[in-house]
Amino acid sequence: MTYLPTRRAFLKKSPLLIAMLSAVPVLATGLKAKKTIILRSSWQTVNIGDIAHTPGVLTLLEDYFPQADILLWPSDVGDGVEQMIMHRFPKLIILKTEQQKESAIKEADFFLHGSAPSLTGRKELERWIKASEKPYGIYGITYPGVYGFEEDREKFNPEDIELLTKAQFAYFRDSVSLEFARKIGVKCPIMEFCPDGAFAVDVKDDQAAISFLKTHDLADGKFMCVIPQFRFSPWWEIPAKKLMINEKKNDYNMKMKEHDNAPIREAIIAVVRQTDLKILIVPENETQVHIGKEMLYDPLPEDVKKRVVWRDHYWLTDEAVSTYARSAGLFGLEMHSPIMCIALGIPAVVCRFEEQTSKAAMWKDIGLQKWLFDMDTPKDVAGIVPAVLDIAKNPKSAKAQVVKAQQFVKKRQQQTMAVLKEKLYAKS
Repeated sequence: MTYLPTRRAFLKKSPLLIAMLSAVPVLATGLKAKKTIILRSSWQTVNIGDIAHTPGVLTLLEDYFPQADILLWPSDVGDGVEQMIMHRFPKLIILKTEQQKESAIKEADFFLHGSAPSLTGRKELERWIKASEKPYGIYGITYPGVYGFEEDREKFNPEDIELLTKAQFAYFRDSVSLEFARKIGVKCPIMEFCPDGAFAVDVKDDQAAISFLKTHDLADGKFMCVIPQFRFSPWWEIPAKKLMINEKKNDYNMKMKEHDNAPIREAIIAVVRQTDLKILIVPENETQVHIGKEMLYDPLPEDVKKRVVWRDHYWLTDEAVSTYARSAGLFGLEMHSPIMCIALGIPAVVCRFEEQTSKAAMWKDIGLQKWLFDMDTPKDVAGIVPAVLDIAKNPKSAKAQVVKAQQFVKKRQQQTMAVLKEKLYAKS
């Protein structure tokens, strides 16, 4: 579905944005004035999952609100992400300057906090509330979303209780977060589970994916993707973030890296030796490029290594989606690549640990408990290789499980978008 070539109603209300939108066709005479939604999203670009939240929610807004003007308020759309998003959503307006943001706050009808690892856009939400009495909603977050040691996991900003309570709706992307919000006293009138926005992502770069797969002799449907991870993503390794090394987290990573990645490596070996499938080791975030080589590829037996490809550079969400769509399945220690796979009809196993927050609970919430494994539970760890092999050897059965999960996700998307429509068009 495409946007109608129309913006005059919004331009009349928002003269400060005229220069920014001068190239966009205007509203035909006689058509109904449109609503305007601010989407607060796009948290960082070094993680294809964080990138995926935005085009996912944009796809839902495009499908359910084709007449609306959507304004994206990002934290970061650099490193080619803006170009990727605008290629898919050419009518989108990205707010960049303070003048544009101020004008958007005055003229928009609704503020939608997109899917995120926590209430990431708190400051901008507070700015919206301070400026007006206009409605806002939270769409698919983990809460509190603290990536830390056990003593840190229930830390939260007490002011969040009021922010979440006064929202038109507060949707959480996992049931654990929903229960936590209730426990601390959040009383939002609509407080429910909502699938992560990345379930709707449909950006693609088929050309890049096909070229890479051809270069590495990976045929469609004849390879599985694998993702490594440490307990804590070592963001301090990325120069652009300008972070000091967290010694406590780094030490824990070193302590647990073999414990966590060895079962994934064993699954790689089992797939290669027991099926005709190949393996492609890929990153979900930029730090996982070297982790994949160190923890998964280099230690493999030579007979296995011959049918394993290590992707030696980071990529963006569109190429990842086009690659996953051509795979036989995915397994590993991350969350959002599996989400993208399920959206594409591709089976995916999630292996998780407490330090990643409660987000993995959404696999249980959408009916994929059999593909969810806790790395700190020996019985779960023992089940990883059998589950991966079952997907590899019984693709029809695995895809039938995916279809059931897809149906549940799509139903919740429809229901939550219906609520947004009700709140957007409610009388003041």
